[in-house]
Amino acid sequence: MDRTPAESALAAAQDPQTPADTLVTLARHTDSRVRTLVARHPNTPAETLGELAAAAPRDVLENPGLPLIRLARPGFLQLFEPEAMSALLALGDVPPWVLSGAARHEAVQVRALLARRPGLSPALVQTLAQDPMWQVREAVAGRTDVPADLLEALSEDTDYDVRKAAALNPALPEEAACRRLTDENAWVRAAAARRTDLPLSGLLTLATDTEPEVLATLARRLDLPRDIRDWLARHPEHSVRAAALQAWRVPAEWLQAALGDAAPEVRAALAARPETSAQALTQLAGDDSEAVRRAVLDRTDLPEEAVWALAHAPEQDIRLHVASADGLSTRVLAQLAADPDPAVRTVLAVRPDLPHELLLDLAQDPHPEVRRAAAYAPAAPLELLSHDANAGVRRAAAIHPALSADLLELLLADPDEGVRVVAQQRGSL
Repeated sequence: MDRTPAESALAAAQDPQTPADTLVTLARHTDSRVRTLVARHPNTPAETLGELAAAAPRDVLENPGLPLIRLARPGFLQLFEPEAMSALLALGDVPPWVLSGAARHEAVQVRALLARRPGLSPALVQTLAQDPMWQVREAVAGRTDVPADLLEALSEDTDYDVRKAAALNPALPEEAACRRLTDENAWVRAAAARRTDLPLSGLLTLATDTEPEVLATLARRLDLPRDIRDWLARHPEHSVRAAALQAWRVPAEWLQAALGDAAPEVRAALAARPETSAQALTQLAGDDSEAVRRAVLDRTDLPEEAVWALAHAPEQDIRLHVASADGLSTRVLAQLAADPDPAVRTVLAVRPDLPHELLLDLAQDPHPEVRRAAAYAPAAPLELLSHDANAGVRRAAAIHPALSADLLELLLADPDEGVRVVAQQRGSL
């Protein structure tokens, strides 16, 4: 009996006598089973294994021909693309020779990925810490198992990203961490400012910094002397004042001051605080700044007046968000039903809690998309919608589960063929 092409491909991929050139062709077969067999075939060339490793890393590693390939071509992993090496390194039990090959791979992303892999030998970590590319050294500096002396050396690296990663590492000795508080790069100093183990002298040093990003990081801390916290909360730089409002706890007087702050960033930070009053949230919901209004929108505990204000926001997506929110009052629903944007009215029309009089208004909306949405509502006024001038609206009415026999008969005789088809097939739609 003749084999199908797929069966022939599977047989060839399983045959130990299949030559390399045939396997190269089979490696591009559409059947994943064929490609998996090729990945395990001892005659498959190293280049082809590299192509297959991204999708079948385990099968490539278990290829019985690998020992011979390693002897003949010790650096063959250089043939593997970064995606293939990433797939190999993602396996839990990677053999040491793969790790060594990854450490010598020419692609920096492969070496950086290796440097983040847990369980590396101390010797390999030491090698990676001396890599010429900062991305690899940065990855090493972020490891939790780096010896203190090596981590301290990385904290003095010529690249600021490496120093920043070391400054964030809790394993960095306190003395070395404190030296980063006066680093020439502000981002490194800001990273060091996030450490929980800084002594008071270190915090006071940071308070003398002139860079906003450093002071903003400091302002989020609670373990500062009160006078320094108050100073940061009144700082001329708005990003510092906003950061002060992001601390776990803030004095009540800061909240009141933030409400009248000239910087939208500060008012947005106030909008995110859980203890901000209902009155303040209502004021912020009607703020002149879009950023502030969006910060208010992120909350789930808004008072009625704040929701009312957001229903009047100039941004369509904010009003759409409000229109789909739970628990809207009749007043807000009425406001949204009169929204100038038909997209907002369309979202509103399908709400199951929409009062009948509002749904009736939307069923007579000038825009057919709104009327069609009203036809999908559980309590849709089907008598009205079945006579709508727009065929799309009548089609929506034709599939409504509550459609009466009289209206179904009407739509089965509709002048529009699409309406008639939908009405005939409504039970299967």
